[in-house]
Amino acid sequence: MRCPLSQSVLRLQLTEEEKKTLGNDIDISKLHFFVYCGNPCSSVVPAKLRVRCSTCKQGTLVVSRDPNCWEDVLEQGRISGTCKQESCSGTVAEFFFKCASHPSTSSDDASLAVLHLIKNNFLHIPCLSCMEISQIVLVFPCESAHVICLECFRTYCRSRLDERRFIQDPKLGYTLPCPVGCENSLIKETHHFRLLGHEQYQRYQRFGAEEFVLQSGGVLCPRPGCGAGILPDEGCNRVTCGGRIDGQGCGFVFCKHCLQGYHIGPCMETEPPITLAQPKYEVDGAQADRSRWDSASRRTIWGISKPCPQCRTPTERDGGCMHMVCTRPQCGYHWCWICQVEWSRECQGAHWFG
Repeated sequence: MRCPLSQSVLRLQLTEEEKKTLGNDIDISKLHFFVYCGNPCSSVVPAKLRVRCSTCKQGTLVVSRDPNCWEDVLEQGRISGTCKQESCSGTVAEFFFKCASHPSTSSDDASLAVLHLIKNNFLHIPCLSCMEISQIVLVFPCESAHVICLECFRTYCRSRLDERRFIQDPKLGYTLPCPVGCENSLIKETHHFRLLGHEQYQRYQRFGAEEFVLQSGGVLCPRPGCGAGILPDEGCNRVTCGGRIDGQGCGFVFCKHCLQGYHIGPCMETEPPITLAQPKYEVDGAQADRSRWDSASRRTIWGISKPCPQCRTPTERDGGCMHMVCTRPQCGYHWCWICQVEWSRECQGAHWFG
């Protein structure tokens, strides 16, 4: 059996900045949760999962059961418990994350965005694009759960930005689907696009704002170097660029229909602009079939039996939780499926489920 913590065939797909942020004292192979930390890291970092009472906000709640999936953690009220704090009768668990890269305060925690599509690749699934096995990957929310390494995800996003082929969804905002073309695969948490880096993420935000303007009946200033989004008055063909979304404008006056300098009379026909061909991002279907974090892959890892670290009784993991309890009545040892040692707060924070 290949050990899920083996690093022999894995390569860590992180930028140099992200590697520095992680620090030397964090074992990446055992971390399953990642967030975008806005303050002070301003980058994608590992996170620790914590639980508290939703009433008194203290870590004194004993949960009735362990979380098995992201819904248990992100949707409040799914898991109940008993608060041990005196004078508190709270019964609802509230899960939250803390940045693993620095000591944090409650104000710092408010700047965290959970990136639940980024996973530790303990299943050793190859990337759908480069076919290499990376330690940290992004799993698209499609039925097949296609896997892509972080570097290829950045390339995919930059390619779609260059082609302006992001999708403006009325509920989710400016986002992308699985590159294989799967249905119902739009990325819901758009903070995942923070992986693009600061400059490209700003570009993503600008394009998203411009696309919103266009879909709302607006126009973009055609003057080179401007591109401000403008909502002209209804029935008015004369548009003055006097207000960028960021508060600036170039003052150019143009026709709403032909986007040329403003004129009296009908618009003149113009030649379509010559554009340089951009390299398209394409995915091979056969490769995509081998890059699926689907139910079959999960059954493979869950079906592996591991011995209880204390009494060596074989135990089979049949759910999403990493907190194991030995089924042998005389033992009942609480241990971690990943670390294969006694269950601890460290295990709970790093990989409670996955």
